[in-house]
Amino acid sequence: MEGQPKLLLSPPQIKIALERLACQLLERHLDFSETVLIGLQPRGIAVLQRLQHILSEQYHLQNIATGKLDITFFRDDFRRNDTPHRASSTELEVPIEGKKVVLIDDVLYTGRSIRAALTAIDSYGRPSEIELLTLIDRRFSRHLPIQPDYVGRQVDALQNDKVTVNWKELHGEDAVYLIKDTHE
Repeated sequence: MEGQPKLLLSPPQIKIALERLACQLLERHLDFSETVLIGLQPRGIAVLQRLQHILSEQYHLQNIATGKLDITFFRDDFRRNDTPHRASSTELEVPIEGKKVVLIDDVLYTGRSIRAALTAIDSYGRPSEIELLTLIDRRFSRHLPIQPDYVGRQVDALQNDKVTVNWKELHGEDAVYLIKDTHE
């Protein structure tokens, strides 16, 4: 059973976190000529789009190479469900060979999705380096030794709690919630 959602990030706090993340990317990647930003399908796409908007509108960076990566069939739990998985599309029309790749997702939890993304990205070339950006880092829930390079906010949550990210375009509001598991 789930408890009442607790607001972790309000719309202004999400905006500030995204602007800070965009600034950190800008400091490290300058003009982005050697960088590809890749959102993980489906939830990392909204973070990617928001960051791309901030970089183009506030910092006048145009032609930032981006892509969308689906990891469904690279997950280690792929065959553990009774229901079929529904894959999203991968849209990676830019070369990543020798580029700096920044993988982007909304919540880093166990690290298994990122491991799957690292495996999937091999199908498209060998980047010079790979970084990880997440809006939310559930830092004490890792199953694998994966840590983000860029973090919007760290959250301490129990194993069965849920962290959900809502986007105005998809859910009618920008908000991050912690939903406590009330099973005892």
